[in-house]
Amino acid sequence: MGEGWGVRRKKVWLLAIGGGLGVLSLFVALLVVGTYVTAAGLFGVGGGAVSLAKGAVPAAYQQLIEKWGNKCKALNPAVLAAQINQESGWNPKARSPANAQGIAQFIPGTWATHGVDANGDGRKNVLDPEDAIPSAAMYDCKLAKYVKDAPGNVTDNMLAAYNAGPYAVIKYAGVPPYSETKNYVATIRKMAESFTAPTGRLNPTKAGAGAISFAQSKLGTPYLWGGNGTPEQGGRFDCSGLTKAAYRTVGVTLPRVANDQYNTGPHPKRSELLPGDLVFFASDLTNSRSIHHVGIYVGGGKMINAPYTGAKIRYDPIDTPDYFGATRPSAK
Repeated sequence: MGEGWGVRRKKVWLLAIGGGLGVLSLFVALLVVGTYVTAAGLFGVGGGAVSLAKGAVPAAYQQLIEKWGNKCKALNPAVLAAQINQESGWNPKARSPANAQGIAQFIPGTWATHGVDANGDGRKNVLDPEDAIPSAAMYDCKLAKYVKDAPGNVTDNMLAAYNAGPYAVIKYAGVPPYSETKNYVATIRKMAESFTAPTGRLNPTKAGAGAISFAQSKLGTPYLWGGNGTPEQGGRFDCSGLTKAAYRTVGVTLPRVANDQYNTGPHPKRSELLPGDLVFFASDLTNSRSIHHVGIYVGGGKMINAPYTGAKIRYDPIDTPDYFGATRPSAK
């Protein structure tokens, strides 16, 4: 993530070169230490059932996903959200070459049997998310009942039945050995993690200080699209590669791309930011899936980031028109 970022923001780059880097690095070090001393213990440990990460689901569909995602034990809101995202990318008018229709991508025969008029308007409409999302959840739960006696994880078997049919799951006593089905189950399960609100939290200041320390050690490193900092890549990073590597040093595993990293912890307000928080930038400020850039907040309105091709890892301001929000990464 990060390509094209510089096109929108070149006018606001902070020119941190020469002696300026040393001064700002010292400022950051002092700020992190001060914050660590004063902010420890501000945030408690959460718990409870699976719930959606803030901003992960388009606002128009959040209540539907939260309500119907708890239809049965094999389903939860994050799994249902991942399914809808995978099937249509939240497009209620989506159509596939196989004539699958709507936000949940029902083929006509399946919709005729399993579609419901969930909103009570007298019509079961495959193109209406108020019907299609509940229908998808109810269909999931019916499939879960069909395959409840198959060995293995009940949610995996439900998803496999959604993709390959319940009889394939029963025949193979679990997820069938079809590459498409195995990939579908694995994709939904992994994607569901990015839609899930975390329940465990690290001390934000200690983790943040470690992540900043790593990022500071990479200042001046040239940007590389897709860069993960490997020796083969000359130790170079793109924006989300840098944040992933920085948090790996403090024991936190982040997803690879920026818009998935957004869903890895609570979302502090601008006034609540602490050093080490991840800060995000998006082309659509109402949709977290449009996030195109991420940096590590260091305090004083600045971040360390890997900006774009031709630039180097450096400090930059966060207060720009495409600032989307922040995340305090949490331990899974």
